[in-house]
Amino acid sequence: MLNDPLEAALSKIMNAERVGKREVLIQPASSMIKKVLIIMNEHNFLGSFEEIVDGRGGILKVNLLGNLNNCGVVKPRFSTKKDGFEKWEKRYLPAKDFGLILVSTPNGLMTHNNAKEKLLGGKLIAYCY
Repeated sequence: MLNDPLEAALSKIMNAERVGKREVLIQPASSMIKKVLIIMNEHNFLGSFEEIVDGRGGILKVNLLGNLNNCGVVKPRFSTKKDGFEKWEKRYLPAKDFGLILVSTPNGLMTHNNAKEKLLGGKLIAYCY
């Protein structure tokens, strides 16, 4: 039984990336995982992905580009205010303006840079670089 499907998906992606595979299958497929993959695709960490409906939660087939150094979830899901992102950047990212932290805000899931621009706080979900 999975306690955190997002964590399982990101660790599966990281393991496949380290081994050098070109694609990975993620199961089950949730809307949160899809949104995270869309953001990672927009920032060229992952290639395209497609959803396969199997009647048991779905499967996501993700193409890997080899651009991912590390990614993971933030546990526990820390809350942050609109001006508190620097502390978390220092903790989870290796350098300033390198990588991204995914934040769940009242306006939806977005990167920490977008949340800073829109002056939004939220809960930290994941990081990747």
